[in-house]
Amino acid sequence: MNIRRIEPAPGQESVWDYPRPPRLEDSDKHIQVIFGGVTIAETYRAKRVLETSHPPVYYIPPKDILSESLIAAPGESYCEWKGMAGYYTVAAGNKRAENAAWFYPDPTPGFASLRNYVAFYPGRMDACFVDGERVTPQPGQFYGGWITTEIVGPFKGDVGTMGW
Repeated sequence: MNIRRIEPAPGQESVWDYPRPPRLEDSDKHIQVIFGGVTIAETYRAKRVLETSHPPVYYIPPKDILSESLIAAPGESYCEWKGMAGYYTVAAGNKRAENAAWFYPDPTPGFASLRNYVAFYPGRMDACFVDGERVTPQPGQFYGGWITTEIVGPFKGDVGTMGW
Protein backbone atom coordinates (compact mmCIF):
# COMPACT_ATOMS: atom_id res chain seq x y z
CA MET A 1 0.00 0.00 0.00
CA ASN A 2 1.56 3.27 -1.15
CA ILE A 3 -0.34 6.24 0.27
CA ARG A 4 0.93 9.73 -0.44
CA ARG A 5 0.01 11.72 2.64
CA ILE A 6 -0.65 15.41 1.98
CA GLU A 7 1.26 17.60 4.41
CA PRO A 8 -1.09 20.01 6.20
CA ALA A 9 -0.49 23.73 5.88
CA PRO A 10 -0.78 25.95 8.96
CA GLY A 11 -4.37 25.80 10.25
CA GLN A 12 -5.06 22.46 8.54
CA GLU A 13 -5.40 18.91 9.89
CA SER A 14 -4.30 15.73 8.15
CA VAL A 15 -6.63 12.76 8.45
CA TRP A 16 -3.45 10.69 8.72
CA ASP A 17 -2.79 12.31 12.12
CA TYR A 18 -6.20 11.19 13.40
CA PRO A 19 -6.15 8.17 15.74
CA ARG A 20 -7.27 4.58 15.38
CA PRO A 21 -9.35 3.70 17.31
CA PRO A 22 -11.21 6.93 16.62
CA ARG A 23 -11.52 9.86 19.01
CA LEU A 24 -14.73 11.67 19.93
CA GLU A 25 -14.53 15.37 20.70
CA ASP A 26 -16.86 18.31 21.23
CA SER A 27 -17.02 20.96 18.51
CA ASP A 28 -18.19 24.56 18.88
CA LYS A 29 -18.12 25.14 15.12
CA HIS A 30 -21.33 26.36 13.46
CA ILE A 31 -22.83 23.28 11.79
CA GLN A 32 -25.76 23.52 9.36
CA VAL A 33 -27.63 20.92 7.31
CA ILE A 34 -29.95 22.06 4.49
CA PHE A 35 -32.43 19.69 2.83
CA GLY A 36 -35.51 20.34 0.73
CA GLY A 37 -34.73 24.06 0.94
CA VAL A 38 -35.03 23.93 4.76
CA THR A 39 -32.37 24.27 7.44
CA ILE A 40 -33.15 20.99 9.21
CA ALA A 41 -30.22 21.11 11.64
CA GLU A 42 -28.16 23.91 13.10
CA THR A 43 -25.88 23.82 16.12
CA TYR A 44 -22.76 25.04 17.87
CA ARG A 45 -22.85 21.90 20.08
CA ALA A 46 -21.87 19.12 17.68
CA LYS A 47 -19.52 16.27 18.38
CA ARG A 48 -17.06 15.04 15.82
CA VAL A 49 -15.45 11.66 15.35
CA LEU A 50 -11.87 11.62 14.07
CA GLU A 51 -10.44 8.41 12.61
CA THR A 52 -7.32 7.71 10.58
CA SER A 53 -7.87 8.30 6.83
CA HIS A 54 -11.40 9.66 7.31
CA PRO A 55 -12.60 13.27 7.27
CA PRO A 56 -14.49 14.19 10.45
CA VAL A 57 -18.07 13.07 10.89
CA TYR A 58 -20.21 15.63 12.74
CA TYR A 59 -22.98 14.41 15.06
CA ILE A 60 -25.72 16.89 15.96
CA PRO A 61 -27.73 16.91 19.19
CA PRO A 62 -31.38 15.92 18.61
CA LYS A 63 -32.59 19.20 20.17
CA ASP A 64 -30.88 21.10 17.33
CA ILE A 65 -32.64 19.15 14.56
CA LEU A 66 -36.17 19.64 13.22
CA SER A 67 -37.65 16.43 14.60
CA GLU A 68 -40.26 16.22 11.85
CA SER A 69 -37.44 15.91 9.29
CA LEU A 70 -36.32 12.54 10.69
CA ILE A 71 -38.31 9.36 10.02
CA ALA A 72 -37.16 6.08 11.59
CA ALA A 73 -35.89 3.77 8.84
CA PRO A 74 -35.45 0.00 8.88
CA GLY A 75 -32.01 -1.54 9.09
CA GLU A 76 -28.92 -1.10 11.16
CA SER A 77 -25.17 -1.43 10.89
CA TYR A 78 -22.37 -2.20 13.29
CA CYS A 79 -19.29 -0.12 14.04
CA GLU A 80 -16.55 -1.92 15.94
CA TRP A 81 -15.86 1.27 17.93
CA LYS A 82 -19.27 2.87 18.45
CA GLY A 83 -21.68 -0.09 18.40
CA MET A 84 -24.97 -0.65 16.57
CA ALA A 85 -26.30 2.25 14.48
CA GLY A 86 -29.88 2.98 13.48
CA TYR A 87 -30.96 5.03 10.46
CA TYR A 88 -33.32 7.82 9.52
CA THR A 89 -34.95 8.81 6.28
CA VAL A 90 -34.67 12.59 5.96
CA ALA A 91 -37.71 14.53 4.70
CA ALA A 92 -38.22 18.27 4.25
CA GLY A 93 -39.86 20.52 1.70
CA ASN A 94 -40.97 18.06 -0.97
CA LYS A 95 -37.84 15.86 -0.79
CA ARG A 96 -36.98 12.54 0.86
CA ALA A 97 -33.63 10.77 1.21
CA GLU A 98 -33.75 7.18 2.44
CA ASN A 99 -31.23 6.18 5.13
CA ALA A 100 -29.53 9.57 4.85
CA ALA A 101 -28.77 9.97 8.57
CA TRP A 102 -27.69 7.65 11.35
CA PHE A 103 -27.39 7.54 15.14
CA TYR A 104 -26.29 5.28 18.00
CA PRO A 105 -29.11 4.58 20.48
CA ASP A 106 -26.83 2.61 22.82
CA PRO A 107 -23.20 3.36 21.95
CA THR A 108 -20.20 1.67 23.50
CA PRO A 109 -18.91 3.21 26.78
CA GLY A 110 -16.15 5.20 25.05
CA PHE A 111 -18.76 6.91 22.85
CA ALA A 112 -21.60 7.15 25.40
CA SER A 113 -21.92 10.94 24.99
CA LEU A 114 -22.82 10.33 21.31
CA ARG A 115 -26.11 8.66 22.31
CA ASN A 116 -28.90 9.67 19.89
CA TYR A 117 -26.84 12.43 18.26
CA VAL A 118 -27.48 12.35 14.51
CA ALA A 119 -24.97 12.32 11.65
CA PHE A 120 -26.00 13.19 8.09
CA TYR A 121 -24.46 11.97 4.84
CA PRO A 122 -23.48 15.32 3.31
CA GLY A 123 -23.73 13.97 -0.24
CA ARG A 124 -27.42 13.18 0.28
CA MET A 125 -28.31 16.64 1.60
CA ASP A 126 -28.76 19.85 -0.40
CA ALA A 127 -25.79 21.31 1.48
CA CYS A 128 -23.90 21.01 4.75
CA PHE A 129 -21.76 23.77 6.24
CA VAL A 130 -19.01 24.07 8.84
CA ASP A 131 -18.54 27.69 9.97
CA GLY A 132 -20.13 28.88 6.74
CA GLU A 133 -17.97 26.75 4.43
CA ARG A 134 -19.84 24.33 2.22
CA VAL A 135 -18.73 20.75 2.86
CA THR A 136 -17.51 18.34 0.20
CA PRO A 137 -18.79 14.80 0.91
CA GLN A 138 -16.30 12.03 1.60
CA PRO A 139 -15.86 9.86 -1.50
CA GLY A 140 -17.76 6.59 -1.80
CA GLN A 141 -21.25 5.52 -0.78
CA PHE A 142 -20.61 4.17 2.72
CA TYR A 143 -18.70 6.83 4.62
CA GLY A 144 -20.17 10.10 5.84
CA GLY A 145 -17.18 12.37 6.40
CA TRP A 146 -17.31 16.14 5.92
CA ILE A 147 -14.38 17.61 3.96
CA THR A 148 -13.50 21.29 4.38
CA THR A 149 -10.41 23.30 3.43
CA GLU A 150 -9.13 22.67 6.98
CA ILE A 151 -8.79 18.93 6.26
CA VAL A 152 -6.27 17.21 3.96
CA GLY A 153 -6.03 13.57 2.86
CA PRO A 154 -5.97 11.46 0.86
CA PHE A 155 -9.34 10.20 2.11
CA LYS A 156 -10.66 6.67 2.36
CA GLY A 157 -13.69 6.01 0.18
CA ASP A 158 -12.40 6.30 -3.38
CA VAL A 159 -11.89 3.23 -5.56
CA GLY A 160 -8.89 1.27 -4.32
CA THR A 161 -8.95 2.56 -0.74
CA MET A 162 -10.92 -0.22 0.98
CA GLY A 163 -7.73 -1.82 2.34
CA TRP A 164 -6.56 1.31 4.13
